[in-house]
Amino acid sequence: MKVVIMGCGRVGARLAALLDSEGHQVTVLDNDAYSFRRLPSKFGGATLLGNALDEEVLKKAGIKEADAFVAVTQGDNRNVMASQIAKHIFDVPKVVCRIYDPLRRDLYDTLGIETISPTTIFAQMLKDKLES
Repeated sequence: MKVVIMGCGRVGARLAALLDSEGHQVTVLDNDAYSFRRLPSKFGGATLLGNALDEEVLKKAGIKEADAFVAVTQGDNRNVMASQIAKHIFDVPKVVCRIYDPLRRDLYDTLGIETISPTTIFAQMLKDKLES
């Protein structure tokens, strides 16, 4: 599977390492070159410095051939915009977007953007721990 990951923070770097170790073709895109330090030394994928809201940058990252796109920057707005571009302009089959705000997550789900809210997931995990 060919995957483009926008954001090389802790989650993006970890996901890239996991997918790469399984033999997937991974490109990690970030607008801060220092972020790539989070990737393991044995990472065999590609890195690209640039803004994922720029269609030309996405093309350089291989978005036209991508099977999946994952947006995991710190900004909900950037993640949603990039996910919409990947889904609606480049027709990437699988697009997943991290959204911190649970209310916005529900809205974007109704618009057809597959989202994950770590805020919601973590709150439920904490609740479960309190009840156990």
